[in-house]
Amino acid sequence: MSGEEAAAPQEEPEQVKEADEPKLEEPGCSPATVEEVKKTEEEEKLLSSRALVLTGYGGYDKIKLQVKSMKPPQLRPGEVLVRLRACGLNFAELLGKQGLYELLPAPPVIMGMEGSGVVEAVAEDVKDRKVGDRVISMNRCEMWQELVVVPVKRTYPMPEEMSFEEAAALPTNYMTAYMMLFEMANLRPGKSVLIHMAAGGVGIAATQLCQTVQDVTVFGTASASKHEIISQGGVTHPIDYRTKDYVTEIRKISPNGVDIVLDPLGGSDTQKGFSLLKPLGMLIAFGAANCVTGQKKNLLAMAKTWYHQLSLNSLKLMQNNKAISGFHLGYITDEELFDRTLFKLLELYKQGKIKPRIDSCYHFEEVAEAMKRMHERQNIGKIILLPEPKKSEEQTKSSADAAEGVEKNEAAVSEKKDEAVEEVKAEKD
Repeated sequence: MSGEEAAAPQEEPEQVKEADEPKLEEPGCSPATVEEVKKTEEEEKLLSSRALVLTGYGGYDKIKLQVKSMKPPQLRPGEVLVRLRACGLNFAELLGKQGLYELLPAPPVIMGMEGSGVVEAVAEDVKDRKVGDRVISMNRCEMWQELVVVPVKRTYPMPEEMSFEEAAALPTNYMTAYMMLFEMANLRPGKSVLIHMAAGGVGIAATQLCQTVQDVTVFGTASASKHEIISQGGVTHPIDYRTKDYVTEIRKISPNGVDIVLDPLGGSDTQKGFSLLKPLGMLIAFGAANCVTGQKKNLLAMAKTWYHQLSLNSLKLMQNNKAISGFHLGYITDEELFDRTLFKLLELYKQGKIKPRIDSCYHFEEVAEAMKRMHERQNIGKIILLPEPKKSEEQTKSSADAAEGVEKNEAAVSEKKDEAVEEVKAEKD
């Protein structure tokens, strides 16, 4: 890995003060005393909040940890104030960091679309939430912060047995998987599904949801080191995309192909997915992960992806008896569908039929490491960000663990290099 791709060292949190200047004159008091009293009163009223701010497009160093002091927000009708305990990291944030996610406002902007925490204040008209409620929260952005104001309609009560980490892992990934499988593809018993990036957040969610339907065969692409875990999670046929051609491997098992393809990759993989569809099958495109190679925007990778993108006309679709659709959770505007889906997922969680798999948790100070882990596709399940400061003993333990792992890392260097070479060759092909 080049120096440009290495995670930049974390900068000291920036202090942002928003308190009004105190008046220095007050009858019966000396200016110095009044200033001290006013300053103390103002400080007691201020709230402290840590946030991850995207300051510009580019590498990990463009995401800054900021600590701001602010007055308690004036809530508008229908709003609640939530202190978040956990936030979800999604591939969309990797795209957003490079300026490739169209729904993210231009920098500077606080990133993040989902989190979980405790309600700290509610607007006067809000009746179905109260202070102390544990909730799942969603928004288009600004969720990577300790204190966030969100519409009450975008908060959902957490089951008692659900952890904050699980709650932050549920919304985006599971809603995406559920709507694709059941609202679009109409998954039924006996069908077969190809899930790319089967060890990722959406991949794990889609696999678990497939298990809620009888006799569904799941083909899942992932590196060989992840096969045991995804097989235990419900993938019927794991395929190592780095060393084997998944089209050939699927044809060996199912000569006619598959009924449903979930495609987060784009480019030539969309063409391969379409070729694998059985008659009356459906491919759902929901991403373009092939565009993301390095830390910064790669115009060559984007051009290559779009050059190899599948192009069809309606006559070709008719002749093949196949369907292609696209999905983007950020553009779902049907409030009833949104709510119905999340409540259905919460019910499935209570029944023990789905359970978010947490890959790892990183404090806000470690956001570069978290994003790097996802970028290099090392995660199995969801990566969670924790707003609370990292404690000194945790920092000491992390250093000790890092020292202890040096020998293991050195032993694995040759293996990692071989994998990297295989991946580069695959991209060139």
